[in-house]
Amino acid sequence: MKPFMGREFLLNTDTARKLYAEHADMKRIPVLDYHCHINPQEIYEDRQFENIAQVWLAGDHYKWRQMRANGVEEPYITGDAPDREKFQKWAETMPKLIGNPLYHWSHLELRYYFGYEGNLNGETAQEVWDLCRETLTSPEFSVRNIIRRSNVRLICTTDDPADTLEWHKKLRADGNFDVQVLPAMRPDKAVNIEKQEFPAYLERLSAAAGVTISGLDSLHQAIRRRMDVFGENGCRLSDHGLEFMMYRPVNEEEAGRILKKRLAGGTLTHEECLQYKTHLLLFLAGEYHERGWVMQIHYGCRRDNNTRMHRILGADTGFDCIGDASLATEICGFLNELAFSGRLPKMIFYSLNPNDDTMLGTILGCFQDGGIKGRLQQGSAWWFNDHYTGMVNQMKAFASQSCFGNFVGMLTDSRSFLSYTRHDYFRRILCDLIGGWVENGEYPDDEKMLGELIRGICYNNAVEYFGFELGEV
Repeated sequence: MKPFMGREFLLNTDTARKLYAEHADMKRIPVLDYHCHINPQEIYEDRQFENIAQVWLAGDHYKWRQMRANGVEEPYITGDAPDREKFQKWAETMPKLIGNPLYHWSHLELRYYFGYEGNLNGETAQEVWDLCRETLTSPEFSVRNIIRRSNVRLICTTDDPADTLEWHKKLRADGNFDVQVLPAMRPDKAVNIEKQEFPAYLERLSAAAGVTISGLDSLHQAIRRRMDVFGENGCRLSDHGLEFMMYRPVNEEEAGRILKKRLAGGTLTHEECLQYKTHLLLFLAGEYHERGWVMQIHYGCRRDNNTRMHRILGADTGFDCIGDASLATEICGFLNELAFSGRLPKMIFYSLNPNDDTMLGTILGCFQDGGIKGRLQQGSAWWFNDHYTGMVNQMKAFASQSCFGNFVGMLTDSRSFLSYTRHDYFRRILCDLIGGWVENGEYPDDEKMLGELIRGICYNNAVEYFGFELGEV
């Protein structure tokens, strides 16, 4: 029997263990986190956390969902209960989470950052609390030092086009932090024309860009100006969070009419909303292509399903689920228009529905072209699929339909500064998968080829694909 989450955790063959030790261990191979939701202000100010609850439970709707499933009352989740009591409720939930990635993630973090080799439960909660509090309040565990300790070379945050980028600018001017922190544009609020707050948002965007948005031309101008500012601050990619992919093409005149109708207070039909969104996404994709940016699309999430709790707590509080829209026709139409017009950027698609894995792989294969390795990619297992089975299935689907050796690998997609051990989790699963293929005679036991393959997926491919100014390892 293997020890609980020991050195060989998830590494089930000699080849897997060798690949991990020599080509994937985070202490040797750095982390490139090209998509996350951490706050650049906290990096600049080098925040110091007071306790583990602040790091783990504040804003983590992954954990909130499981605490609710364990019958924990809301005051101990998102309410005003003391941090120590919230942590106790989480610790008491942990033993029930066998098979859940949160059980592994939490213990990986306890081992990597705090040296804790036990298991967290209601009885051990106090010793874990004391250990983490003592560690987190030491200067060696400020936010910047946590990032350094995680061997991170570059971070891309998620930023609205109207954001001032104040903290990114300050970080770029700061000579005391050697990790690059770059913005990534997330223009969802400019796309979501059906939202009640859409007109007010365009006023914010107008002010940020110095352009009065009164129609489609001025909206395009404002977005281009903000892209220029993002580019000056190192932006190399965008991200879009969509409930589903849409493709309802319209000409510019019609798209402009729809926008003016909305700004005049008119009510749009569902079809008009889809037409406007299609137009703006195609416009944005063309701009990304011109600038050499990567377009990420996260789709397939049904959000805020529990309307009562949404009214109380707002969005991103743990009441989202996987959607089941059938989207092959829409994705093909969207990509075909971009490819036909010569405006197809590098793109990464993340579907929240694992049933899309093979479908996506076959679609993206229709639009690859020469000159760029892995121009279109299926992104790493996301959100509800961010576990052992989900990661294995995503990687197998990628490998079966495309050049797996070009995969840009893992990202944290997290708001927590301790989530970098998710890269370790991913790398162990990657090495076990490839190691199994080797030991089963499905791939040569060639040390040079295997080393390049693993290091590429863990780090080097992302450096090349996004065009970051970093050396390979």
